[in-house]
Amino acid sequence: MVILSGMARGVDTAAHRGALEAGGKTVAVWGTGIDVIYPKENKRLAEEIVGAGGALVTEFALGTFPAPQNFPIRNRILSGMSTGVLVVEAAEYSGTRITARCAMEQNRDVYAVPGNATNKNAWGPNTLIKQGAKLTATWEDVWEDLPSQVRLELETAMERQVGAKESKPGEPASLFTDATVALPAMGDHERLVMQHLRQDEALQLDELIERLEDELGSGEIFTALFELELAGRVKQMPGKNYVKSF
Repeated sequence: MVILSGMARGVDTAAHRGALEAGGKTVAVWGTGIDVIYPKENKRLAEEIVGAGGALVTEFALGTFPAPQNFPIRNRILSGMSTGVLVVEAAEYSGTRITARCAMEQNRDVYAVPGNATNKNAWGPNTLIKQGAKLTATWEDVWEDLPSQVRLELETAMERQVGAKESKPGEPASLFTDATVALPAMGDHERLVMQHLRQDEALQLDELIERLEDELGSGEIFTALFELELAGRVKQMPGKNYVKSF
């Protein structure tokens, strides 16, 4: 999936960098002219986004400076280009509230990461959850809530990508429905996770995390499960239960 954000300091910058570090694509929507980088310290980040096949997008004319009113205006573009909007932090009068409102008006899904009620930046996501936004604790909460057609397209794209990596030069890319295709080598984290999974009995995610708490963090487990699912070694069942595929 392409990650869209506004390249502002904080969560926006982290979202772009996370996408780049994962080898994905990301798009930054600016509230300035395309020749005015804001904040200036993100000049290198802007170059990396374009270099990785992403894009810089703005509706403002060349030379437009970072006026405060421009950023709420551009937020409708962020939500409009997205399948869904994830709110991580937002104070009571944050521009993020505008993005969430635009998403609802544009019939987009809204997700929110809950926070401590005493943290002013948790006001936005906590309020959105009360209003019906999807409470989001892990990437799986977003994945499971995606429209079925979007999930199907993503799964097909991932299978093609993995199959292409395994194909020899000059040969057509194969999907992992072909048992003769060699599977990619597993990393150490994937091997640890696989040791606790069985074909004939599903294991719930929380129990898996508990079993591996001395060896892997929850984030490492999520990543390992994602890689194993991508390779076709693991299948996720309803209720975040996992089984070996073979």
